Amino acid sequence: MGDTPLHRSDYLIVPLLQGFEWFDESLQRSLVANGQPALTRPESMVMMHVQMGIVRPADIARSLRITRQAVHSTITSLIERGIFALENDPADGRIKQVVLTPLGNAMRADAKQIVDQLTDELTRRIGKRGVQALREAFASDWGSPATIALRGG
Repeated sequence: MGDTPLHRSDYLIVPLLQGFEWFDESLQRSLVANGQPALTRPESMVMMHVQMGIVRPADIARSLRITRQAVHSTITSLIERGIFALENDPADGRIKQVVLTPLGNAMRADAKQIVDQLTDELTRRIGKRGVQALREAFASDWGSPATIALRGG
């Protein structure tokens, strides 16, 4: 996305993705500017899942719809950089779960402050009503994912 304006599209999925990318890129740039390690998009996605309480690598892979190998590679990178550690799952000692290290917890605390400020910045850019409309739309119950049958096919 960079510094270019959002591209217009009639397909709702495009601005949804662009909005996510604006937030994630702004967050990552801000973390680095404040002395935190840079994260790749896959690392950022895994980190978000851990923040949502999805801590088993297999569950993260299932949620992201990517291979376990890809998730393990991403987690390994975050472990090597001191952001994550793997511990036995208290519910099942045969399974590992991701936990944040002190560095990971510091990143989480910084990220929370940055996201709050990004929300303020977005409010300045698109208005209070625009941000409230986004909150309401995304907080609504969209139901289960839909499967669409093409007409006439």
